[in-house]
Amino acid sequence: MKLIPAIAIVLSLAVSAMAKQTEPAKTPAFEVATIKPGDPNSRARIARMQSAHQWSAKNYTVKYMVAAAYNLPPRAVIGGPDWIDSTLYDILATTPGESQPKLDEQMLMLQSLLTDRFKLTFHREPREVPVYILSVLKTGPKLNESAAPPSSQPVLVNTVFPGEKIALPARNSTMSQFASMLQRSVLDRPVLDKTELTGRYDFDLEWTPDDTQFGGNLPPVPPENIKKPDLFTALQQQLGLRLESTRAAVDAIVIDSVQKPSEN
Repeated sequence: MKLIPAIAIVLSLAVSAMAKQTEPAKTPAFEVATIKPGDPNSRARIARMQSAHQWSAKNYTVKYMVAAAYNLPPRAVIGGPDWIDSTLYDILATTPGESQPKLDEQMLMLQSLLTDRFKLTFHREPREVPVYILSVLKTGPKLNESAAPPSSQPVLVNTVFPGEKIALPARNSTMSQFASMLQRSVLDRPVLDKTELTGRYDFDLEWTPDDTQFGGNLPPVPPENIKKPDLFTALQQQLGLRLESTRAAVDAIVIDSVQKPSEN
C-alpha cells in the first residue's frame, strides 16, 4: 500500500512534465507600448530600435504595420476600413529581455501589438499579383562577404536625402533580408529572392527614387538634382543584381476586423 502514493507522485510529475513540453510558446510582446497620432504634415516614416530596449515607429498606418509585421508589401494587405491606409500612428515601445531583439523578434512583437491594441484579425488567401524577382546578373554579384559575426544584427536602413537620393549602407545582410526590406519599405510589390546567394554581405547602394517607391511619400527629385541612377540600374551597376517584373501567387492577408486603439 505504501507504493501507491509513490507511484501517484511519479505519474503526476510525468503528466506535469508532458504538459510543460506541449504548452505552446508565447509570441513575444512589448512590455509597454504608447500609441499616439502621427503627424499628417510629415513625410517621414521609419520603424527601428532607438536603443537596446526601445522600439519606435513614426507615421505608420495600420496597413504598413501589418505589412511590416508579416513581411509583405502593403498591396498584399487587403480589406479593412479606409482609415487603416490613412490614419497615422507613432508608437514607442519597450522590449523585454536582457539583449536587443533581432528584427524577426521585433516583428513578432509588432504582431502581438496589432492583435492586442488594434484587435486585428485576418485570414490568408493566395492571390496572383505583380512581383519582382531578385536575381544575379550573368557577370556575377558585386558584394563583399561581411566580416561581422553571424550573430550580430544586420543593418538595412535607408537614409533619405530629400529631393536628392536614397543611400543604403547594408551590413551583415543576407539576400533574403535585403529582398524583405525592399518589399516592406521601398517597392510596391513582393520581392522574391532567387539569387541563390547564401552568405552575409556588406554593400552600399545609392539611387534616385521615384513616386512608386516608399508609398509615394517622398518629394520628387528635381531634374537638376539627379546624380544617381534609378533603383533598377543602380542594382545592376553597383551590386551586380537584377529586379525583373513578373506575376506570381502570394499568400495575401485579408483583414477580417480591426479597431482604432484606445487612448493611452
